[in-house]
Amino acid sequence: MANTPSAKKAARKIARRTEINTARRSRVRTFLRRVEEALASGDKGAAAEALRQAEPEMMRASSKGVFHKNTASRKISRLAQRVNKLAQA
Repeated sequence: MANTPSAKKAARKIARRTEINTARRSRVRTFLRRVEEALASGDKGAAAEALRQAEPEMMRASSKGVFHKNTASRKISRLAQRVNKLAQA
């Protein structure tokens, strides 16, 4: 348990930040799930639109420190490849 006033404040800050990061992570996962569902259904237009909406959410989360920048880039790249492959088929 935190004893000093600064440690108590740090604990409060961490709790607030954890809540915000959890919400951000959940939001990103929702957007990624929408892309996955569109890919699974084989709907080219819906998949492209879902990816277009998911990309800025993922990058925003990486800029806020929820995900590493390279992780976000890798996920977006792999999804884009799958969407493009679906569009060509």
